[in-house]
Amino acid sequence: MLDEFLTWLQEQGEQVLPKSALGQAVSHCLNQWSKLTAFLEDGHLELDNNRSERSLKRFVIGQKNFLFANTPRGARASAVANSLVETAKENGLNPTAYLT
Repeated sequence: MLDEFLTWLQEQGEQVLPKSALGQAVSHCLNQWSKLTAFLEDGHLELDNNRSERSLKRFVIGQKNFLFANTPRGARASAVANSLVETAKENGLNPTAYLT
């Protein structure tokens, strides 16, 4: 299916206007093709980033609660702590025990 999609993209790249929305989308997809197909080379890679999006969603929704991080150092500290907690969860570890 990906081979057929690549062929279609290449055909479209020659037919559509480069500055049009479709032309830009086709060009972007062709330029990122190696990244799009990286999952085929490593079975550990997931097809999408839904799992990471889900883990970040609660931070995006609660961003008003993080207004206390009103300095770059506070924001960085919050980001580092949240990254450690979410990484521990994704690896099946107890975040409290991991941080301790």
